[in-house]
Amino acid sequence: MVHKKLPKKQVVQRTLSITVGAVLMAIGLEIFLVPNKVIDGGVVGISIILSHLTGWKLGAFIFIFNLPFFFIGYKQIGKTFALSTLYGIAILSIGTTLLHPVPGLTEDVLLATVFGGIVLGIGVGIVIRYGGSLDGTEILAILINNKTPFSVGEIIMFFNLFILGSAGFVFGWDRAMYSLIAYFIAFKTIDIVIEGVEQSKSVWIISDKHTEIGETILARLGRGVTYFKGEGAYTGDEKKVIFCVITRLEEAKLKSIVEEMDPAAFLAVADIAEVRGGRFKKRGIH
Repeated sequence: MVHKKLPKKQVVQRTLSITVGAVLMAIGLEIFLVPNKVIDGGVVGISIILSHLTGWKLGAFIFIFNLPFFFIGYKQIGKTFALSTLYGIAILSIGTTLLHPVPGLTEDVLLATVFGGIVLGIGVGIVIRYGGSLDGTEILAILINNKTPFSVGEIIMFFNLFILGSAGFVFGWDRAMYSLIAYFIAFKTIDIVIEGVEQSKSVWIISDKHTEIGETILARLGRGVTYFKGEGAYTGDEKKVIFCVITRLEEAKLKSIVEEMDPAAFLAVADIAEVRGGRFKKRGIH
């Protein structure tokens, strides 16, 4: 199959976004975390430890250690992802080198941990959202996952616990614990950046008052609903199932609507990573 080229506008948008993301990660590292001896997970964490022990540039370690994952990503995931990743890592390496002489913004380790984790997480989230990566650990985890019973998430967690634990021997155990906090903050920030603040949720409702509930959701939330025909396995009764997609901020209001209309209704709510197409756009509330 011929590789389809991205439109020029999309290439420019992706390049700018990955540049911004990589620069933000460099700021999170060199302005907040590294001066306070707090590390990140993955290849970057290993690079910080080795840079501290050898005195070599952090950017050089980041680029060299991530380089093999560029070739793996090229073969396993695709050309666009691999080139985006290589570009992002190059900007990150240059950014950390240029920012290294700049003094840290704060000497308060807790403040550095919190704000460093947030800035770093925003940067990584932007890069991932636009089809790249700044750390080869994820690619390695995907390859190991194919040959072991462990999930990608479990493999990454194992790597990072090992790396963050190693920081205890190099920087002291208090810094290792701060590193764990920074990693957790960055991890949650990445989720918010990728999925958005208004994370979507799917809702399934089974009720004898399906028409009234559906019309009320449309009127009071401005969300369209879809009805499915269902059948109870135990009773054999025909049921109407209501399906709709809402934002996280609308969840409480929808639950109150269902509780008000039919307290005995079955309600299931689940997270959705992405919503595209259809009629998800909110309608006017009347």
